[in-house]
Amino acid sequence: MAKPFLTYDEQIEKLINEKKLIINDSESAKEVLKNIGYFSLIGGYKTPFIDPMTRIYQNGASFNDILALYHFDLSLRELIFKYLCEIECRMRQLISYHFCSVYGEQQSEYLDPHNYNPSLKKKNDINRLINILDYQANKNQDHIYVVHQRKVYHNVPLWVLINTLTYGQISKLYTLLPSQIQSSISKNFPHVKEKTLEQYLKILTLFRNVCAHNERLYSFRTQIDFPDTKLHDKLGIPKKGIQYVYGKRDLFGVVIAFRYLLPKESFLDFKSSLIKVLHTYHRQSSQLAEKELLTIMGFPLNWTSVTRYFL
Repeated sequence: MAKPFLTYDEQIEKLINEKKLIINDSESAKEVLKNIGYFSLIGGYKTPFIDPMTRIYQNGASFNDILALYHFDLSLRELIFKYLCEIECRMRQLISYHFCSVYGEQQSEYLDPHNYNPSLKKKNDINRLINILDYQANKNQDHIYVVHQRKVYHNVPLWVLINTLTYGQISKLYTLLPSQIQSSISKNFPHVKEKTLEQYLKILTLFRNVCAHNERLYSFRTQIDFPDTKLHDKLGIPKKGIQYVYGKRDLFGVVIAFRYLLPKESFLDFKSSLIKVLHTYHRQSSQLAEKELLTIMGFPLNWTSVTRYFL
């Protein structure tokens, strides 16, 4: 049966009487539900606090515990998004620079399918990408800087056009570049081969979308794996069969990717900020022990040692 519509008062009543959630201030809780929504808040963050069999809240869980987890995830999304944007900015620059160093500044070059990976398997992807690039270069009116280049110079170089592309489109563009250009780009990330960089960009696009769309991040899992690294081994991450338990489809995989893709100082700033976000959450709620929260996130208990080892 479809779930019935409930007023804010009925939502509060259901949480207190049916679900046994502790709510000390019903009016304050109602205002929170008005601002965030029952589905986004309760549906999104109830899992660690509820008995999966009875669907009743346990261990004295309160509305404030759920709200604290929501705000933790919000801070986490903002932090992860910030450093995803730093990687995105660097990739825009590197792709446009190395492509233009080979083919020049004319837009006809990035609209030429012969300037991409010649594999027949990628022919359709190349044609789709070129259609996107052609639209942005010749038709889209949304970006003033592109329109200016079009009208004044009758040419939109890639270093201008690339700023119109999404994270996913940048990832796809890198994937379709000739191997020699991919190699030139990946050399800017020591210890990262061109195919590993391709894999990182593909997966980071998924996490970027979670952050941008305000979806639940702290427990997010992908359907594809982050690559194995020396850090997985040096951190002593256990395996289930041949698969590492942490850092493969979870948020810790992003942390490892950041360790490889961010400049050293940026990564240290990121790690410091992440520690603060975790500490802030535990000051606001004691319902989830540190070990339990880290496990849900896909973090090993010794995750802060990620900077102890050389890559």
